[in-house]
Amino acid sequence: MKRRNSIVLIGMPGAGKSTLGVLLAKEMALDFVDTDVLIQARKGKTLQQIIAERGYLNLRSIEGEIIASAHLPRHVIATGGSVVYSETGMANLRSFGTVVFLECSAEELRRRIHNYESRGIAKAPGQTFEALFTERQALYRQYADMTVRCDGLTLQEVLEQLVEALERKRS
Repeated sequence: MKRRNSIVLIGMPGAGKSTLGVLLAKEMALDFVDTDVLIQARKGKTLQQIIAERGYLNLRSIEGEIIASAHLPRHVIATGGSVVYSETGMANLRSFGTVVFLECSAEELRRRIHNYESRGIAKAPGQTFEALFTERQALYRQYADMTVRCDGLTLQEVLEQLVEALERKRS
């Protein structure tokens, strides 16, 4: 049986999952993994190359397969923004621990992301950032065990809020 001792970070590209994940792993004495890096290492290509070659749905399919078979106990897991499209992948991640939605407004994300078209985001051709944002919000909320709002906060403030919320949840 899997032990629920990992922390899974979900949210839009630019929410800070990878950056915060490294700091959180250090704070909580856990391993860290970025699932986008797992995909790139497994395929030997960047996310943008995968999308360019076979389309965004292919990237989502690859992501779902890799996440569904991943064994990640005692990790902080920074996921790709599209991980929530895979029910089996999310079920696997949830079996390892608490899922945290790093919630940022579209405006905040726009300030943070300057390479939307070339970043390797699994989106339909021509889909605007706002349309993608709207589409994913319900999925993030569906899978989240807790939500941390990130707008207007420094990385350290988000980290402190998250650690405090996790400690309350575990006690």
